[in-house]
Amino acid sequence: MPRWTLLLIPLLVAGCATSTPAPVDSPPVDSPPVDSQAPTSTLSNDVHWVRNSAEYRAAMIQAYHFATLRLEELVSEREPGTWAVALDADETVISNSEYQLELARAGERFSEESWDAWVSRKKAPPLPGVLTFLERVRELGGKIAIVTNRDEQHCALTEDDFREYAIPFDVMLCKQDTSEKEPRWEKIETGNASPELPPLDIVMWFGDNIGDFPDLDQNLRFAPEEAFDAFGGRFFVLPNPMYGSWVRNPME
Repeated sequence: MPRWTLLLIPLLVAGCATSTPAPVDSPPVDSPPVDSQAPTSTLSNDVHWVRNSAEYRAAMIQAYHFATLRLEELVSEREPGTWAVALDADETVISNSEYQLELARAGERFSEESWDAWVSRKKAPPLPGVLTFLERVRELGGKIAIVTNRDEQHCALTEDDFREYAIPFDVMLCKQDTSEKEPRWEKIETGNASPELPPLDIVMWFGDNIGDFPDLDQNLRFAPEEAFDAFGGRFFVLPNPMYGSWVRNPME
């Protein structure tokens, strides 16, 4: 074979190797299943993650699992009926991701009218891990206080929603004059939250928003790490990338 032919063969092989384009935007083989009712193209990543990722479910169950272990430590020497846990409702105990999905399908944004209609349907189900945790609270002798910023006009409907899904609670305090929850937590601790409840020590707080925890707001993001010491001990935050007070922070 002539020498020039031997030199040409590698060039031809290289040309063939580059003539076939690599696949573009190919999904990974382990991509999560999409919502059966909505293609991913209609959903923002935040709603898609909440509805369709294993990670979201794992994060919820993990939080309530470790909260249960911590609760057992905190109340081991407390008398039954003398203490409570305080939980937000939306994206902490119950899920509104179906509402978010319906907005995405319709190409709409949040409105008071659509929210009123959603609450009236009483179809917000319990989140992963929460029922097991609340049942353990009851077994240990604790009370369950739901402190939510759903408006007072929605309180009875929300209580019905909880009953529809057999979600236990002892008192539900909705928003009246202010979104701040400190006055309502004080009612629980002074015995003014319900005629059926005595004064109760709140031993744990749960929420998806920083305002669900005493004396905290978005300024906490500037604080040193030790300012977060209560989280994982008495404060447990649940993931919610869909909405919250953080959306008002300036973007960097």
